[in-house]
Amino acid sequence: MKFFVATDHAGIELKDYTVEMLREKGHEVEDLGPYSKDRVDYPDYAHKLCLDVLANEGTQGILICGSGIGMSMAANRHEGIRAALCHDAYTATVARGHNDANVLCYGERIVGKGVMESILDAWIDGSFDGGRHCGRVEKIEITKA
Repeated sequence: MKFFVATDHAGIELKDYTVEMLREKGHEVEDLGPYSKDRVDYPDYAHKLCLDVLANEGTQGILICGSGIGMSMAANRHEGIRAALCHDAYTATVARGHNDANVLCYGERIVGKGVMESILDAWIDGSFDGGRHCGRVEKIEITKA
């Protein structure tokens, strides 16, 4: 699986660890930065990642910031992106299974490395359940008339 990963200045350490974990698990990863703790604006990185996920079918995105909230809000502005803020393995499993989420968000100030690993494993192992969830996922996308 191919992942795009990005953060802001508040998630650098967990971003680097996430990239390392994904590569160790044999996944292709594009680290979109940033690469230092210099202050940056999280929407810039969320928007870049979402455009890359949308342009590359079958890819997934991971966005990290201090809380994960700002990244998930910015990401969900993109039609076709279903970003899920996950705090544990259960929320990651449900996001993939029920919501067909394609962007995972979490916060470095909220989850530690061990919890992040369980979130990542649940995300990777998960897939969309389809069935009764299909119509609900379709209703998420609201297009402008």
